[in-house]
Amino acid sequence: MAGLELLYSCVAGSITCPQDVVVCFVHWEIVKSGYKCLGLGDEPRSGDKKSELLPTGWNGSKELYTLRYKSNDDKSNFLVKAITVDSTLIFNLMDSATEQVSDLTMNVSDYVDADHLQTFESVFKNAEDLSQKVKRQLLPSVPAPRKEDKRSREKSDDSQPDSDPLRIPTRHPQTNRQPNWPDPMAPFAAGGADLDPFGGRGGGMIVDPLRAGYPRSGFDPSGGLPGILPPGAVPPGARFDPFGPVGRHRPGPDPDHMPPPGYDDMFM
Repeated sequence: MAGLELLYSCVAGSITCPQDVVVCFVHWEIVKSGYKCLGLGDEPRSGDKKSELLPTGWNGSKELYTLRYKSNDDKSNFLVKAITVDSTLIFNLMDSATEQVSDLTMNVSDYVDADHLQTFESVFKNAEDLSQKVKRQLLPSVPAPRKEDKRSREKSDDSQPDSDPLRIPTRHPQTNRQPNWPDPMAPFAAGGADLDPFGGRGGGMIVDPLRAGYPRSGFDPSGGLPGILPPGAVPPGARFDPFGPVGRHRPGPDPDHMPPPGYDDMFM
């Protein structure tokens, strides 16, 4: 309890009752928490100045003690009142900025030996318990983290892809290996994209007769069709459905050399 003995020695001559001892102890706890006393009464005065000592006349009334405090950074002010009710002492603290109120009720005889008011080494009983009560029930609590700080932490957590176990991974992981695309000239490649539209496979609804299966004629439509299409009319690799015989020396009759039966019958 560093500092309490020096404070008590300064006010020992004015202490006349056990209530004075408890008020002195609470004042010491408040100073330790980062505040200094401004003076007496409910309202500020022109001569107020911050001090770690108790002001003159602090125990002038044994029924009501009134002290004002200000934080060391001048951001917080609060008013402390102690009311004597029989053998108990009721403390009330109000923060003027937030209007938050806290209180503490204690039995004076549990913490003060009335037979040794002038002897610091013997006057206090259960001083550690009294200190914990003042800190937990009376003194202002540490302010909660601001919402902005919480949001920034959430954003930083979201930036890490492994932080959310329910996050759906990307469909194409980053890798230096090239995907194993199927051969578009494979005999069963036609229609593959319809079976697996998201698999990146080739083939679809339009069947390319040049890639539908074996045997392959080796015909390249991008080179053009003699007498039908000039070279380059079909882009390289494009699907192409021949509209005529493919190849210059195709065996067998021309499938278009005869009209269908009854083509000239208007009643067909």
